[in-house]
Amino acid sequence: MKYITIIFLAFFTTQSLADSFVLEMLNKRTDGQRMVFSEDIKHVEVGDTITWLPTTKNHNVHFLAGPESWDMPKPSRINKEYSYTFEIPGIYYYQCTPHDSVGMIALVVVGGDTSNIDVIAEAKAVGKGKKKLKQLLEQL
Repeated sequence: MKYITIIFLAFFTTQSLADSFVLEMLNKRTDGQRMVFSEDIKHVEVGDTITWLPTTKNHNVHFLAGPESWDMPKPSRINKEYSYTFEIPGIYYYQCTPHDSVGMIALVVVGGDTSNIDVIAEAKAVGKGKKKLKQLLEQL
């Protein structure tokens, strides 16, 4: 009975500690950057959920790379709210499909794990996104 109680508490305590975050898809951020997500690098823990809100039109979330054992989801629909719960530690790289060439890319770091940084560095980046991805990875 003691082990059942421990397992029960561990499972439900972990679940209750998960956080939810909101990131916006923007045409312009308060720092003057255009075609961006509200945060370039978001640090979360395993089990946390991010919801992306299209506060301006013609944006989506399209993951390009992540941890090795991760199943990449399909891109979100343009102009639609999108939520994703992160279950695997590592770096996740995503973009706004219509604005990838102008550098509308960002990273999520889950559980402080940056062990897949080389995979992210080799992932597809186009236009201004190439320089921005390099700068973001240098910040990690």
